[in-house]
Amino acid sequence: MDKDRDDSSKNSRRSSKSGSSKITVIALIVFVVMITGAGLGFLTASIHTMPSLKDEIRPAASSQIYDVNGKLINTIHSVENRVPVSINKIPKNLQNAFVAAEDARFYQHIGIDPRGILRAVWSNITDRGVSEGGSTITQQLAKNALLSQERTLKRKIQEAILALQIERQYSKSEILELYLNQIYFGQGAYGVQSAAIVYFGKNVEDLTLPECAMLAGIPKSPNYYSPFNNLKAATERQATVLDQMVKYNFIDSATGIQAANTKLKLASRSTQSDNKINTASYFVDYVTQYLIDKYGADAIYKDGLKIYTTLDLDMQEAAEQAMQKLPNVRTDSSGLQQPQGALVAIDPRTGYIKAMVGGRGNDQFNRAVLAERQPGSAFKPFVYLAALEGGMTPSTMIEDTPITFGSWSPINYDAKFHGSVSLRTALEQSLNVPTVKIANQTGADKPLYYAQQMGISTLVLQGSTNDRNLAMSLGGLTRGVTPLEIASAYGVLANQGVHVEPISVIKIVDRNGKILEQITPKEKAVVNERSAYILTDMLRGVITNGTGTAADIGRPAAGKTGTTSDYKDAWFVGFTPDLVASVWIGYDSDENLNGITGGTLPATIWRTFMNKALTKIPARDFIRPSGVVLEPNPTPKLTEQNPDEKQLVNPLTMDGKKDKLPTQPGDEAHPVDKNLPPPPSKPDKNTSPLPPPPKSNEPAKKNNP
Repeated sequence: MDKDRDDSSKNSRRSSKSGSSKITVIALIVFVVMITGAGLGFLTASIHTMPSLKDEIRPAASSQIYDVNGKLINTIHSVENRVPVSINKIPKNLQNAFVAAEDARFYQHIGIDPRGILRAVWSNITDRGVSEGGSTITQQLAKNALLSQERTLKRKIQEAILALQIERQYSKSEILELYLNQIYFGQGAYGVQSAAIVYFGKNVEDLTLPECAMLAGIPKSPNYYSPFNNLKAATERQATVLDQMVKYNFIDSATGIQAANTKLKLASRSTQSDNKINTASYFVDYVTQYLIDKYGADAIYKDGLKIYTTLDLDMQEAAEQAMQKLPNVRTDSSGLQQPQGALVAIDPRTGYIKAMVGGRGNDQFNRAVLAERQPGSAFKPFVYLAALEGGMTPSTMIEDTPITFGSWSPINYDAKFHGSVSLRTALEQSLNVPTVKIANQTGADKPLYYAQQMGISTLVLQGSTNDRNLAMSLGGLTRGVTPLEIASAYGVLANQGVHVEPISVIKIVDRNGKILEQITPKEKAVVNERSAYILTDMLRGVITNGTGTAADIGRPAAGKTGTTSDYKDAWFVGFTPDLVASVWIGYDSDENLNGITGGTLPATIWRTFMNKALTKIPARDFIRPSGVVLEPNPTPKLTEQNPDEKQLVNPLTMDGKKDKLPTQPGDEAHPVDKNLPPPPSKPDKNTSPLPPPPKSNEPAKKNNP
């Protein structure tokens, strides 16, 4: 009887499990069918909306760039610099260079290359990188000729199907010809013939192997790898292409080495005369390159985009007029007036770039963004900020007396010492010795930390040659700073301790009115608002009774002069609550400015620009945080002490003075004049890690007015 019950119970459980398994299987089948159906539906829709090979390339439309008030800045015409050539005129070396660099299995695959896709996926997973991407040359042709640049699954499916169709309809030779006549090489050049003329001043059939390898490397990133913009990067890319050609047996190793060591002669570029330079030409190039990097060249040159930017044309006009004060000492071999200069202005609250002058001419080198130059005393505010955050005050006294660090004895611009001075006086008068002593007390890492947090990205913190030393307190940096980034950093002080990343584009709209991108400012509180205000008040004294009196604009403003030794770079960086601007002057060839200091011409240019740029903006004072009480300056005037002249060496910065001081032979503590090696590409394991965030008396916060 009990046994019958057990058997019945077991049978019941088996029946129950069997029923559950069937339900699970059915549910799984239904789910797979649904997913498959959805996938097939998506695939079908992608195929039905795919352009036909019979369709011609979409008609090109000009793109337009507008300022922040909706005024048209420039129209980027859709007329393409393209001269198609037959495959018979394209050198075999150039054909092979592209195949080796872009699609090594081009002659074996059917339009798509599963092995290449898997290789690219695996390399991305392992973070090893690849020389060739997952897309074949045929896929790239399909994308460039018939599809948009949007990165969607639908577009990738269409690209693959079109590639298969192209392979069935055209021979490999025809596909390669279409591709080589289609791609963009930068500088407005489409196709290999135009590129050969633009970069080497010769027809494509006359290109040498080194020239072929150089051209084949450009389309990966036409802006970055253009030898006109970045010869070092272009040469490195050329070497990679040659290595690929050797790897796939298009050339032997000896030929590749010889080609890599051959010095190329680039075509000369004509420079327009000053009176023909377009308004905001450097800014237009800056925005254009941003769009090319993000959306591809066709988007800007063919798709009829409307780009709404942060530029204010009225402020831009004021900037360009102010920069006309630069002297014309000589014209260099490129037809550019020297010395050069840059001016960039930013709204510190939004990060909007309101004006940008990247040089004197129409060249491709935007000094406002790309020139890394020594800041001199313009770097000192980061030292004083570290001091304030560490508990010092503007009235804290520091001894301006002789001191030696190893073989280095810093000296002031006037070759004198002034006894006990306050932090406020030391900053207003740009005294070097007190600044170095303050940096020695705070440690080098804290000023560097604040500079980095406030937007300076060019600091070198690792490796045998780095900025973690006392020379940085006087602006002696390994690489230097750019006008854009130092303006952004000073903007933190104007914005109550909050850093807002500089932006140039607000909105991008396609030809159909669809918004492709709408950019919002990215802000981050990085400095205690009280310290930001106190340092701002100290920097106001630089303009009212310090080294920057030439920058006085008759309204609340703060700033700092900067002059490197031997007068190679001269700066003025200043701000009001509504606008921050940096002005840099120097020679492209790093020559002596013959006595121009940050407190002279740069300060005058800054004043001229700000007076006109702020015409429509009411004057207002900086917002004082609650609880901040400013102390009177205990040392309003400098007193002189007589130091031992034998201890003195040339200062790193000489704001406000034109007399060149004697240098001490063999001076090792003079990084501004030294030709330092570039920063190492990988961190040096023997150096300590990046500096940690320094402790602050109070967390940074933004005060809402």
